[in-house]
Amino acid sequence: MFSHIIVFLLLVLSTIFLLLKLFIRNERYNKPTRIDNKVVIITGASTGIGKACAIDLAKRGGKIYIACRDEPINEKAFEDIRRESGSNNIHFVELDLASLSSVHKFSEKFHQLENRLDILINNAAVMTPKKQFTEDGFELHMGVNYLGHFLLTNLLIDMLESSAPSRIVIISSIMHQFFSLKHKDLMSDRYFNMFKAYGMSKLAITIFSKEISRRLKGTKVTVNCCNPGEVSTNITQEFIGDTISKIYSLMTKTPMEGAQNHIKLAVDPDLESVTGKYFEDCEEKEPSLEAKDIETGKWLWEISSELVSPNGKGLKFLEAHA
Repeated sequence: MFSHIIVFLLLVLSTIFLLLKLFIRNERYNKPTRIDNKVVIITGASTGIGKACAIDLAKRGGKIYIACRDEPINEKAFEDIRRESGSNNIHFVELDLASLSSVHKFSEKFHQLENRLDILINNAAVMTPKKQFTEDGFELHMGVNYLGHFLLTNLLIDMLESSAPSRIVIISSIMHQFFSLKHKDLMSDRYFNMFKAYGMSKLAITIFSKEISRRLKGTKVTVNCCNPGEVSTNITQEFIGDTISKIYSLMTKTPMEGAQNHIKLAVDPDLESVTGKYFEDCEEKEPSLEAKDIETGKWLWEISSELVSPNGKGLKFLEAHA
């Protein structure tokens, strides 16, 4: 009798998990859009959603640059991407978003390798329960998830503008809606909580997507932001463990399902002139009120500029588009 109850409960739970997964998967980008010979940079593309995105865009004919750390560790990722996409046009340039020096070196190297950039996908992110700092002293979440991408994007603007029409795709999270930027505690010096720090960094990059799209108006460089939804990736596996992670994966999207927003924003011909928007499940949605606030966007741009380039040295900002 007891064993029958256990079996029944397992069946019920399995059914609930299946229904939840079917519910959250939602839309896919199914157009056979080609991007032959277009140059694409994807940060953090050696695992998870970024890797899935790289495979898809490589299949569509793109020249893919994987921008991440630890080249030896990423050799298997490159082999996987080449094998699953059927493309050998996959390249690696080292990028550590926790180091402003590394971001500058990446930009210099990329400018030597290429004379154009069609698609920039700011995908990389970290989430850690322990308070840590970047090489430059920034709280790790804010430094990697936002400030590293802020600097990278600004350093590559010249190539995006000269290659227009071109696109910037910025990855947010639903977590951006649950937190507010602390103007006097951007680095969580007074109080640190993993979810707060991660949420603030994702709010910052969502605000950034709105502000930079405003500054780039009229350039034919579009900027759009998306929330990939609940996806089982290395970020979750690192602090919930393998067993719980396997259960969690039953209720969440696969990396390829999570990458559908990235792919749509990167290649959909219908979005060529769409900019400054926020997407979920391949549909335009509304971000938080703070993410849309123009004054907050201006403030964040100014403070970010000071943080990544004291005295404005060595960095071309978009003042012409202010």
